[in-house]
Amino acid sequence: MPRQRRASHPPPELTNVPMSDALSRLAARGEARLYPKGRLLIQEGDVGNTLFIILSGRLRAFSVNDDGSRRVTYGEYLPGEFLGEMSLDGGARSANVEAAEASWCVVVTRTTLERHIAECPEFAFELLSKVIRRARAATLSLRAVALNDVYGRVIWLLNSRASLQSDGTRVVGPITHQDMADALACTRPMVSRVMKELESGAYIETSAHRVTIRRALPVRF
Repeated sequence: MPRQRRASHPPPELTNVPMSDALSRLAARGEARLYPKGRLLIQEGDVGNTLFIILSGRLRAFSVNDDGSRRVTYGEYLPGEFLGEMSLDGGARSANVEAAEASWCVVVTRTTLERHIAECPEFAFELLSKVIRRARAATLSLRAVALNDVYGRVIWLLNSRASLQSDGTRVVGPITHQDMADALACTRPMVSRVMKELESGAYIETSAHRVTIRRALPVRF
């Protein structure tokens, strides 16, 4: 189990975190811990029996090759989400998970989860739905990487991660060109070249590691 940082401020109140009532009740059974940016919560290949519920910050799931020269990012996760459910069958962890920024998480053991499901069986459906959604997202991600050129991959990533704003624009981020390259199985210069083309065409604006999509991104450029 990774060691947590000494807390300089208390964790967020559960009522202030966007999550279902069943997940909130599970979080109340666990232990809140603060992880600094860069801290590894889960190591690929380890056998684990814990679930992490995010209260604040941002976690990133990823893998690296044997010599550490290449990295692929599977996804980033925000408050109200949970990670670690894939190893609750007793198998090895399928990816690394790190704190992309300082993050408060509730750590829940398998024993506690089993007790919670026995008392709150509707959470079993929530857990199953999460696994299905992540499996579907993994399939779509693999399809985008396998069947598109780099331009198509970048467009897919921007569209899939964009959040609609009140002014009608869509915003992605925080995200760097290296983050995008890690998620799309390509190099950072290739991503930068596509992003420069989109900026030149006034499709996007970038500032402080955030991408603002001003108008619909063309399927081909």
